[in-house]
Amino acid sequence: MATNVIPTLLTLPVELVYRILDHLNDFNILYSTQNICKRINAILNSYHRYQTLTTLDLRHNHIGAHGAHHLANSLQKNQTLTTLDVSRNQIGDRGAQHFANVLQQNHTLTTLNLSRNRIDNQGAKDFANALQENQTLTTLDLSDNRIGDQGAQHLANALQQNQTLITLNLSRNQISDQGAQHFADALQQNQTLTTLNLSYNRMGFEGAEYFADALQQNQTLTTLNVSYNRMGFEGAQHFADILQQNQTLTTLDFSLNQIGDQGAQYLANALQENQTLTTLNLSHNQIGDQGIQYLANVLQQNQTLTTLSLSYNRLGDQGAQHLANVFQRNQSLITLDLSLNQIGEQGVQYLANALQQNQTLTRLELSRNQMSGQGAQHFANALQHNKTLTTLNLSYNRIDHEGEQHLANALQQSETLTTLKFL
Repeated sequence: MATNVIPTLLTLPVELVYRILDHLNDFNILYSTQNICKRINAILNSYHRYQTLTTLDLRHNHIGAHGAHHLANSLQKNQTLTTLDVSRNQIGDRGAQHFANVLQQNHTLTTLNLSRNRIDNQGAKDFANALQENQTLTTLDLSDNRIGDQGAQHLANALQQNQTLITLNLSRNQISDQGAQHFADALQQNQTLTTLNLSYNRMGFEGAEYFADALQQNQTLTTLNVSYNRMGFEGAQHFADILQQNQTLTTLDFSLNQIGDQGAQYLANALQENQTLTTLNLSHNQIGDQGIQYLANVLQQNQTLTTLSLSYNRLGDQGAQHLANVFQRNQSLITLDLSLNQIGEQGVQYLANALQQNQTLTRLELSRNQMSGQGAQHFANALQHNKTLTTLNLSYNRIDHEGEQHLANALQQSETLTTLKFL
């Protein structure tokens, strides 16, 4: 009498398991097939898609704390995944704890995004503990959570021990001057972090002073974003003082800090001495023509700044004239953003005339100003002579049909311009 053999997971042919896996997406392969049994694990480890799975995007998947727990268990033995995005999943502190535990076991993950997940200071504490031991993670995004000053303190303590993290994003986390002080203290010791984002927090001029003190000692941080805080012109003064000495910072985002003309003057003075800063964002800072003049005077001699954003300020025709003078002498600036200002026909003519001689600028943003068809014609004429500009944005102005035609003709004739926006 024949004996019926009941198939089990232990007897399924490898090829059949492969065919099942072929019909699963990357998430389900990692989430649903790990740790079923030793044989499935062995087959999974030999499956080509699993072997090459390095990036997993789970944004906005509603996995919650329970899903985070299951996914974290799967990651503890995974040896292929290097980038994981679990943002917008409402995992909370419990879910954060599970991923923090992973970082103590996993040796391949280098980039982890946990933004917008309702993580509080306890979740930050768990990550801080993990970061003191982890030696592989280089990029951590905890933006748009609620870690506050206490969570900032935990992470700052970790930065004094961690030797691998190079990028940390803590934007929108309710961090005030107290939290800024914790990070500033850590930066005096840390020798690996190169990029720190603390934008959209609650730091004032005292926080700026703490960072200025830290940057006297720190020799590794190259990119700092403190936009949309409350630093004011006093905060600008603190940063200006240190920029005259610091030799490592290359990118500073100081936008949305209400520095005004006085703050612009402080930073302009710093640019006379600084020889490392290449990118400066001063958009949305209530800077008028006087503040622009301070900056323009310095930019005629500065040879290192390549990207400057002055969008959404109070720059009028006189300020445009000051910057036009920069075009004729500066030999380093390649990107300039003047969008959302108050530049009219006269200011546009100053800029267009200067472009005929400029040989370095490649990108100019002038959208949402007060330019008409006549201003468009000035730029069309300038493009016949300029040989370096590749991108020109004149959108959302008052350009009439005739002006649009002049610009279209200029685009056809230009040998360098590749992007022109004027609608």
